[in-house]
Amino acid sequence: MKAEKEREYRKRAEELMKEMTLEEKVSQIVYTAAQIPRLGIKAYNWWNEALHGVARAGVSTVFPQAIGMAAMFDEEQIAEVAEVISTEARAKFSMQQQYGDYDIYKGLTFWAPNVNIFRDPRWGRGHETFGEDPYLTSRLGVRFIEGMQGEDDNYLKTAACAKHFAVHSGPESKRHFFDAKVSTQDLFETYLPAFESCVREAKVEAVMGAYNRTNGEPCCASETLLQDILRGEWGFQGHVVSDCWAIKDIHENHQVTNSALESAALAMNNGCDLNCGSLFLYMQEAVERGMVKEERLNEAVVNLLTTRLKLGLFEEPDKQPFKEITYKDNDTAEHRKLNEQTAEKTFVLLKNEGELLPLDKKKIHNIGVIGPNADSRRALEGNYEGTASRYVTILEGIEDYVGDEVRVLYSEGCHLYKKKMTNLSQGNDRIAEVRAVCDMSDVVIACLGLDADLEGEEGDTGNEFSSGDKPNLSLPGMQQELLEVICESKKPVILVLLSGSALDLRWANEHVSAIVEGWYPGAQGGNAMARLLFGECCPEGKLPITFYRTSEELPDFDDYSMKGRTYRYMKQEALYPFGYGLSYTKFSLTEPVITRTKIKKGENIEIEAKLTNVGSVAGAETLQVYVGAKREDAPNPQLKGLKKVFLLPGESKTVRVCLEDKAFGLRDEKGDLMLYQGEFSLYVGTQQPDARSEKLTGKKPFCFEVTAEKTECIAERKCK
Repeated sequence: MKAEKEREYRKRAEELMKEMTLEEKVSQIVYTAAQIPRLGIKAYNWWNEALHGVARAGVSTVFPQAIGMAAMFDEEQIAEVAEVISTEARAKFSMQQQYGDYDIYKGLTFWAPNVNIFRDPRWGRGHETFGEDPYLTSRLGVRFIEGMQGEDDNYLKTAACAKHFAVHSGPESKRHFFDAKVSTQDLFETYLPAFESCVREAKVEAVMGAYNRTNGEPCCASETLLQDILRGEWGFQGHVVSDCWAIKDIHENHQVTNSALESAALAMNNGCDLNCGSLFLYMQEAVERGMVKEERLNEAVVNLLTTRLKLGLFEEPDKQPFKEITYKDNDTAEHRKLNEQTAEKTFVLLKNEGELLPLDKKKIHNIGVIGPNADSRRALEGNYEGTASRYVTILEGIEDYVGDEVRVLYSEGCHLYKKKMTNLSQGNDRIAEVRAVCDMSDVVIACLGLDADLEGEEGDTGNEFSSGDKPNLSLPGMQQELLEVICESKKPVILVLLSGSALDLRWANEHVSAIVEGWYPGAQGGNAMARLLFGECCPEGKLPITFYRTSEELPDFDDYSMKGRTYRYMKQEALYPFGYGLSYTKFSLTEPVITRTKIKKGENIEIEAKLTNVGSVAGAETLQVYVGAKREDAPNPQLKGLKKVFLLPGESKTVRVCLEDKAFGLRDEKGDLMLYQGEFSLYVGTQQPDARSEKLTGKKPFCFEVTAEKTECIAERKCK
């Protein structure tokens, strides 16, 4: 959107605000904004969701969960997905307006993406994120927002929201009273970069505060986060919304204030504009009692009206933006095809001993498909999901693919997390069936893992798992025993894992021939997985998270220090490292060059390398660039550049990546981004530069030495 158009909308918003009474202003700062007929303002519900498709409002395309889309390592694909989501959002909005439906989940303000850092694999909401790395999360967050908000000069297609600001990643059971204590260095090095990119680059329209406190301040009323950093340092111009009913936590759970009135005033005074909840209705009293200046309330109202104007919500019907998008553009065949193609790109091949995959259906008579996630729609969806017009489970995808040529034998095997399928049984009541299926099968596909009823948001999960978080990394229920029984058959076994987070696969890594991480692959996940298993497409996903060997090696869940966490700070060897993923074909990387070996403030280093598909099938590979500073206590080499290319057999492409000076910067204890004098290692390859990745792939990235001759501050914080 052009800057002059934004200024015009803000001026119109100010004029509208000046016509309002105090009571009318207050009616606009809760998520159920009231109508003001005399000013032509309709009622509006701000709450809508679009994490991986338009959610909670009927039929739409259900794309793979966010963590799966992160595994694509593909900025262009995620932007294309977001553009389709925004089209369906407009299509549904047009229909809903036509029939007078102004309810929750029916607006154009979407509370996505979730750009929190997935710092601990036990966190139940980690699958809503783009993984554990600040750089990858930043790039994908920016492109998702750009796809959602569109490129129109005059209007936003939809309004996106970066959440949850900030330092928010569990435990879910403590989120309403938890204080995430974090150093300034970790804050700016790990927890804030993605939010900063979403604000500065993508011009995200909204930012949502988190439930927790950060260093003692409730996030939805944090002077440090909302005033000093978000608006002061980053120049954020949009609106801030509280997480839902988070304002009442300020007095009820954080006990920072003594009453609802005080909590509402504190949040408003420190920069929260919109309350997902109802406590901002106290704002009239707060203003009348002098607890909040009316000028601050005016500012909040203007921020909110500006967003609605940018969306075209006050335009006459014949001047509505994007009116050419109608309900016919929702859930189209083209969108379903994109969904399947996207799912194919998310899958990560973790192991493929003896090149068991891809399967050749001409050589197979019977396939066993076993496990609680084999025929589970729930394991396709993830959370914050919409409703698909058709779901294809893994079992259904395999059955449809092989048709009558191959017999498919199925057993649920065990419950996802309980010890028996029926209450009256003695337990483990499908094992006989499992053994029979294995005996009759030429190859067995074990479909195990989790679903969003196990890992998710507090209050959304209903089982013995703790508030949506995982107690450990073990396969739940009888799944490990089931896998061991399957392997006892001595038949070739393929483990298809559907989950939103890392699990303990040590036993599987030793005993199973092939392992595919399928995440929560969306409504077309079964078709996509079948195509992958039978070689119609080539695995290209990379892990956006670390697969640890056990949760026992992790720091305490409540500890928000990054020491020992994620690939950037861990000292131990991963089972499957961040950035790792195998393929059915082979790629070579040759002729890497960099434009300079010395770096200083204001300079870039351009990297060029040739990627060649030296295998026999078409596939995609991701060039990954990592930078490590040779300094004591510096992080391990960190991802700082990536580029994905598709290559036919024998085809070569020259890939270019540009690293800015900030790629070599590290935050100091004050949060300033410093380019320190000394040496850096710049790695160019298709994986992380660690010993475990080298062992798993047999490949090693190229390494260049880069020097900074003096220490310089690249970005000094305005407020400290």
